[in-house]
Amino acid sequence: MTYNSEEMQQILEVAFKRQQDGEYTREQIREIALELGVSSESLQAAEHAWLKKAVEVKQGQMSNNQKRKEFKSHLFIFIAVNSFLVLLNLVVSPSYFWAIFPLLGWGLGLLLHGIKTYLSNS
Repeated sequence: MTYNSEEMQQILEVAFKRQQDGEYTREQIREIALELGVSSESLQAAEHAWLKKAVEVKQGQMSNNQKRKEFKSHLFIFIAVNSFLVLLNLVVSPSYFWAIFPLLGWGLGLLLHGIKTYLSNS
């Protein structure tokens, strides 16, 4: 039976997934690549591309975590300040609810911040 390169790659991926108990050293990967006819230059380029992609993914995760922390901080400050303004409004001039204006304005900004943080892919 013969296999094309795509089928060979799929078979090897299944075999590697089944062997989940161990890790591979760089030397073991190099030996496997040599047995498969992959040049050391191609292997080195592939490793470099993989490492670069892994770093980008890690930075993206860190960036997303930072954005979420900043939004939570913004939300906490929004709640604290606007609670104070509503209480101040109720004490000083209960007949006119002026606290609604900063509440709505800032609330719109907070909503946009939340959308940017949790719904955008960038």
